[in-house]
Amino acid sequence: MRRNRAETDASQTKLSRRAALLGGVQLLFMGGLAARMNYLQVDQADQYLLLAEENRINIRLIPPTRGEIFDRNGVQLAQNIPSYRIVMVREEAGDVEEVMHRLSKVIDLDPEARDRAIAEVKAAERFLPVTVADNVTWDELSRVSVNAPALPGVSPEVGLTRVYPRGSDFAHIVGRVGRVSKTDIDAQEIPDAVLRIPRFQIGRINVEAREEGLLRGVAGTKQVEVNATGRVMRELSRREGQSGADLQLTIDSKLQNYVQARLGTESAAVVIIDCENGDLIANASSPSYDPNLFIGGISSADYDPMLESKHRPLVNKTVQGTYPPGSTYKMVVAMAALEEGIIGPDDTVYCPGHVEVGGRKFHCWKRAGHGWMDLEDSLKQSCDVYYYDLALKVGIEKISAMAKRFGLGIRHDLPLSSVASGLAPTKAWKRETRDAEWVIGDTVNASIGQGFTLSSPLQLAVMTARIATNRMVTPRLIKSIDGIEQPSGGGEPLGMNENNLRKIRKGMHVVVNDRRGTGYRSRIIAEEMRMAGKTGTSQVRSITTAERARGVSRNEDLPWERRDHALFVAFAPYDKPRYAVSVLVEHGGGGSTAAAPIARDVMLQALYSGEPPLDAYPTADRERIAEQQKQLRDVQPQATIKGKDQA
Repeated sequence: MRRNRAETDASQTKLSRRAALLGGVQLLFMGGLAARMNYLQVDQADQYLLLAEENRINIRLIPPTRGEIFDRNGVQLAQNIPSYRIVMVREEAGDVEEVMHRLSKVIDLDPEARDRAIAEVKAAERFLPVTVADNVTWDELSRVSVNAPALPGVSPEVGLTRVYPRGSDFAHIVGRVGRVSKTDIDAQEIPDAVLRIPRFQIGRINVEAREEGLLRGVAGTKQVEVNATGRVMRELSRREGQSGADLQLTIDSKLQNYVQARLGTESAAVVIIDCENGDLIANASSPSYDPNLFIGGISSADYDPMLESKHRPLVNKTVQGTYPPGSTYKMVVAMAALEEGIIGPDDTVYCPGHVEVGGRKFHCWKRAGHGWMDLEDSLKQSCDVYYYDLALKVGIEKISAMAKRFGLGIRHDLPLSSVASGLAPTKAWKRETRDAEWVIGDTVNASIGQGFTLSSPLQLAVMTARIATNRMVTPRLIKSIDGIEQPSGGGEPLGMNENNLRKIRKGMHVVVNDRRGTGYRSRIIAEEMRMAGKTGTSQVRSITTAERARGVSRNEDLPWERRDHALFVAFAPYDKPRYAVSVLVEHGGGGSTAAAPIARDVMLQALYSGEPPLDAYPTADRERIAEQQKQLRDVQPQATIKGKDQA
């Protein structure tokens, strides 16, 4: 059948539209394909050529910059300084041993260091840069660069090295860093990739270790182009990581230095705490050591003497060391009795020099006895028999509960290693740990801070601050993180009877300021700075009946290890407490002779924010103190404050 003209025209129109649509789609496809080919073949030609030539574009980790640590005034305690180093990438080096052999001819590498570097390169991931030489000189760096064609996979770098400009003053606070070990990696469920970089350093002890998460930061990455020999030609792209946080401690570095110098060669510890906010402004353990010795790996010649020393320089005695608190514990027993209403301040106990309990004699330190003693006199003269009597009336459970309210027998949360809990023993504790029942003699021993009772110098400082303020003062070591102030340790009210605490404080005042007080020779003369305190002496050996009969041996006649520990705690000023201090001198003998003079000196240094005037001391001491100040003045180091040197 013939179509009319109208039908033919309509059919041709439809075909033309379909052809146009199909042609448009084809043109669009071809245009897109051409654009993509242009992008790949022209715009990205260089990169894809390199990818085709044995994947010569590598991605490498950029170690983050470790956060720095400062004292409360901005003095640098842990900083990063530039250092030159030589690194090697195994996949680019090829024959690692041959390349290391060539490198040892370019720079000075002893055989032991070379063998260690070879082992580290072979053990590392094939794409990771491994440091094979640390702290090289500029001349050595230049020689490596010149000989780069003969050293495939080897390249010089500028990195950062951790240093501690205040040396031994802060070893027991800031701590130190060390290289990552396999144990460190295995200990983490999902290890940070940056830890796999050989010779990467992390915190080992104290603040460096406890605040590792804040200080380390986050690694970045970079994409580098290398040639056929493995030499880096250029950096293609970089994603910066995140630097670690800067920490500001509560410690005053100038006071810390003075305290360390004042302790000298003693095996001792000093803690000074701010009564208002709990800030630790000094936390010194003596003897100390230089943490910089550990950065690149310490030698046996340096390490063995520290390990073998009977004065234990590697131990932080302020928080790790626990000792019988001796007579400094008497305030705990007295407060427990006062709060229970068992005694009044005017009640007296007769001291004949000993008391017999359960068929055993417990002696007072004064063999002839003190006679009639009330609370104030018992603290002033440190009568033991008075506290034997109190303890038998109060009982060990209430004494231990009071000790914990004062901060003893509990672990304080500080970013320091191995912070000890001490011990405020109870009947249940002895039953569980010693499989034995508590006996009455245990209570008598505990009343004078002996027997099972143990405290650290930190805990004794906290106890003293709480007595001085009637608040739950909590020690604080981190003042701010990246400039953000951290919570105060001022604490809530303890809720103790203030009148009872005033009696305890008055007793501590006469200890130091009354002529018959055991701490009188270490008093402060300046009226506005008067100090209240308590001496303590803790035995480390048993005194036999035979020895008592012939006369107890003097400390100076005994070997050092068998002498008594000397302790002293104090707060000042008496009328408005600002600081509390605790001093422990291991095997120092008497607290009044060994510990109290140190406490008086460091307290004055804190109160005056520097060297105190001589008229703050008793007249008889001023000539000696003037000479002592002159000697200690000479050991003050230079301090770096945010890039500036300041004395």
